[in-house]
Amino acid sequence: MPNELDPRIDQWYAHLDKGQRFYVVAINEEQNTVEVQHFDGDIEELSLDEWRDLRIVLSEEPENWSGALDIAEKDDLGTGVTDTKADDWTEPGEDFRKPNK
Repeated sequence: MPNELDPRIDQWYAHLDKGQRFYVVAINEEQNTVEVQHFDGDIEELSLDEWRDLRIVLSEEPENWSGALDIAEKDDLGTGVTDTKADDWTEPGEDFRKPNK
């Protein structure tokens, strides 16, 4: 039995058979396609016919939907580069100078 849910951008859905969540990223009315992003970060394009065949329900946004980003804490959003100093950047191309003979 086809679902009667219309795809809505930024709306979360859950597969009834898989239990996995995804949300709609884009809808292309000209090509009759729906682009969805799964919780693990995978992006998939579905035809509207494929959309209708999905066994899905509306879902709430997951509490932590960083999924594929593998971010444990907010502090992890910054860079972790700490092994460079300002002096490392004072002489560009230093590694490319010809050796003295």
